[in-house]
Amino acid sequence: MKKTLLALLMITISATATASNRHQALYEVTITNLTKGQTFTPRLVVTHSSAVRLFTVGEPASEELAVLAEDGGTGPLTNVLENAGSAVADVVTDGGLLGPGMTTGPITVAASRRQRLISVAAMLIPTNDTFFALNSQRLPLFGERTIVVPAYDAGSEANDQNCNNMPGPRCGGQGSSPGANAGDEGFVHISNGFHDLGEVGADGGEILGPFTYDWRNPAAQIRIKRIR
Repeated sequence: MKKTLLALLMITISATATASNRHQALYEVTITNLTKGQTFTPRLVVTHSSAVRLFTVGEPASEELAVLAEDGGTGPLTNVLENAGSAVADVVTDGGLLGPGMTTGPITVAASRRQRLISVAAMLIPTNDTFFALNSQRLPLFGERTIVVPAYDAGSEANDQNCNNMPGPRCGGQGSSPGANAGDEGFVHISNGFHDLGEVGADGGEILGPFTYDWRNPAAQIRIKRIR
């Protein structure tokens, strides 16, 4: 049920050169983890035009977004965005893990009059396919703006909370699960967090519970400041 990101972008790649430096604006982005027990994987930040949208709530996630949501990898999504021509101004991945209560940044990105939107996304670990996202927010013309955003479920993997199916330092399990899988919801939606599912799965894997790993939205705070 997953769509390709290329179909979601709905753009015609332009051969027009990027705007010269004198037409570019620079922004600093800082991200704060608001959860109690979840860690953020490397954060993808992209500035773009309205022709680009990372996802639409209620519709299937692209394969590239599913990779980010299931194992934290930003490479496939970055590759698609970097080949989107003039619809995208800048793509940056802020590396390393971001623990509960921590703030990362500033991350510097460029934009122009044609690319006035910003999107940010990263996986929450340990989860099956949960990610936080800022999806096509207009950049401030002056000063700064602070936005709080929820955690989304990509709908591309069953939420079994089984360590064997969750990557990261806590579990070290399998990340990406390509294609359709039993228990997939099949569409992006607001995550409903962790639940009490027991201690051990049918495959012997540890089942994580809500006391430590659940959260209440919003999951992240994002501050965007224009510096040029």
